[in-house]
Amino acid sequence: MKYIYELHRTMLDKDLILVYEGEITQDITKSVLSMAERNMDSYGEQSKIKRKVFNVMVECLQNISKYAVPMEKQSDKKNSAVFMIGKEDNSYFITSGNPILSKNVRDIAKRLERINDLDKDGLKDLYKDIIKNGKISAKGGAGLGFIDMARKSGEKLRFDFEPINDEFTFFSLKTTIPRNLK
Repeated sequence: MKYIYELHRTMLDKDLILVYEGEITQDITKSVLSMAERNMDSYGEQSKIKRKVFNVMVECLQNISKYAVPMEKQSDKKNSAVFMIGKEDNSYFITSGNPILSKNVRDIAKRLERINDLDKDGLKDLYKDIIKNGKISAKGGAGLGFIDMARKSGEKLRFDFEPINDEFTFFSLKTTIPRNLK
């Protein structure tokens, strides 16, 4: 039972508002957004900040529900998705992680590096270009989610890939949203 206390202390020390581990569905997304809204309301957060945080949360959760490797296709059921929202210094952070196919790592890393290389105007131009010329993938996306997260946060996206085995890699993404808007 000591691990429960250790988990509680970690959540308090890291100022985690919400932590979820498991499958991400539309119903779970609604519940997570509702819980986060109540928590942010209890802090008296500005509506402009809440909108930015919610937008990034929705993009993260949609990415997981669209692109995560389904649990039934994984040989190790312990590699489910994780989602966290917390506060640090004068910002909110949203962190997500989920298994992906290892063969997709290079493409995702290249897309994220390209996004991180752009400034505010570059992100806006890329977004417009994809809207105008982009193709919808088999999963229903046009690749706008990462761009939208970078635009809403005004910060670089932090990411990492941790190999699980030859077939799967755990993809982690962190987005920071400053509370002191410019």
